[in-house]
Amino acid sequence: MTSEQNKQIATQWFAAFNSHHLENLLSIYDDNAMHYSPKLKVRRPETNGLIKGKAALRNWWQDAFERLPGLHYEVKKLTADSEQVFMEYTRMVPGEEDLDVGEVLQIKDGRIVFSRVYHG
Repeated sequence: MTSEQNKQIATQWFAAFNSHHLENLLSIYDDNAMHYSPKLKVRRPETNGLIKGKAALRNWWQDAFERLPGLHYEVKKLTADSEQVFMEYTRMVPGEEDLDVGEVLQIKDGRIVFSRVYHG
């Protein structure tokens, strides 16, 4: 994949996330993808912050979309190479303080195989 193709995957990711279109979001992930997030450590401590596979991703994001119907991400910057994209964005939820986020998407054969979220 080229850096531009990987940026396009990140753009699709934001479009799916911001429209809360779960199937579109899952379609860009590998079946065995893994996701790490500090929010997982807090909301689902048994995961130690890491979930694996589309079923786990579906459960995690479906819960987020239901709990936070106003959840929206504002893209600040995308930096990509041939294997990954570093995304900087602001997480916005009505009634909550905005949160600056960094996230890395590792991409193989046009699918996200691992994603890791960074925030305070």
